Amino acid sequence: MRMSDSILPLGYKPSKKEEFMNASQREYFRQKLLEWRSNLLKESQETLESLQLENIAAPDMADRATNESDRALELRTRDRQRKLIGKIDEALQRIENGSYGYCEETSEPISLQRLEARPIATLSVEAQERHERMERTRRDD
Repeated sequence: MRMSDSILPLGYKPSKKEEFMNASQREYFRQKLLEWRSNLLKESQETLESLQLENIAAPDMADRATNESDRALELRTRDRQRKLIGKIDEALQRIENGSYGYCEETSEPISLQRLEARPIATLSVEAQERHERMERTRRDD
């Protein structure tokens, strides 16, 4: 069930005093994710337009190299943002199915503070730290 944008009072921020992932909190994070996604798509469109207008055939070799380097960096940034949009879409799906805000490993609530900082988080801080320690251990072997 999708909620209307008008359900949230102006200036609403999730609070620990509320029931975790109540309707207001879900709507708050849904709106936050949709706005983030919209901004990323807008930036991506601006990049495409800018790259299409750019003349890559600069007469000077140094200018051409700089342009190509800038273009490659911009494309890498856009690729990271494309992947981020996928994660945002997954988070929106979790809001829809009721699993948003809960750790994928432990099913415990992810802190509101963590979700505020990283709305696409799928692991609690503790589970994320364990995951990162395991990754470092595997890399060190």
